[in-house]
Amino acid sequence: MSAPLPQGNELLREIERLRKELDAVVLAHYYQDPDIQDLADFVGDSLQLSQQAARTKAKIIAFCGVHFMAETAKILNPDKQVLLPDLDAGCSLADRCPADQFGKWLEQYPDHKVISYINCSAGVKALSDVICTSSNAEKIVNSFPRSQKIVFAPDRHLGAWVEKKTGRELVKWPGFCIVHEQFTERQLSKLKVRHPEAKLIAHPECEASVLAMADYVGSTRGLLEYVKSSPARSFIVATEVGILHLMAKARPDAELIPAPPSSGCNCSICPYMRLNSLEKLYLCLRDRKPEITLSEDLRLRALRPVQRMLELSA
Repeated sequence: MSAPLPQGNELLREIERLRKELDAVVLAHYYQDPDIQDLADFVGDSLQLSQQAARTKAKIIAFCGVHFMAETAKILNPDKQVLLPDLDAGCSLADRCPADQFGKWLEQYPDHKVISYINCSAGVKALSDVICTSSNAEKIVNSFPRSQKIVFAPDRHLGAWVEKKTGRELVKWPGFCIVHEQFTERQLSKLKVRHPEAKLIAHPECEASVLAMADYVGSTRGLLEYVKSSPARSFIVATEVGILHLMAKARPDAELIPAPPSSGCNCSICPYMRLNSLEKLYLCLRDRKPEITLSEDLRLRALRPVQRMLELSA
């Protein structure tokens, strides 16, 4: 019979003990539960987390995010052990773009360069010329000559936003995020009527009709920085509600209103991000599993486009 899990403050103490004993760093995405964000060594968006994973000196990386994020950490750190508290913490964007189907689809576009959003599997990264995030997608598209044809995958909404920002036509894989797809112009219009002074801020994974309404469109980090620096006192936030935790810390004086998804609930939570928990983090540090592993051939093929992203984002 297994020993009972520690609870409360004892659980936090045990995580801290294991973190020190193992020389482990805990990285967490903004969409994680607040209690995970509060104990993480670093909290950030996909680009920040990739940069942090690339520079960490820790022997073990415990990644409180989703599978593709932990895979990216492993791509950058072949000699470190990368742990993910729950292996089922996937991503709807990554799941909708299987590498074998993507590779076959790319055969139609032999003269195109391939830019893939970081929300994809290592297999898709390996088929790409460069990776991007929502914070640097525009810059990375513009790094190619305007005459260069480009495939953009897997998020069609981010691709459409980048098309608008750059004035360039992209061939887009038809993927989308199950959270951001739920925000609709109709629901947000109703909310704006009730909160006319509120600034609407939105992630570029939202539909074009939502982005057209927004006062500001940006990455998760960009949304946080906008709230920090804006003189406004009220914000409607069209992204996963996990980001509201740090927004509230930064702006305790502000009213933060989560955008209502079309499903009817009053919040929007990524079911994959929330599979991680303090208990699972403790267990993965205690048992040093689940561990992310990649074949060296796949890792090396995926490494080149990830490194190119980091070079262009320096």
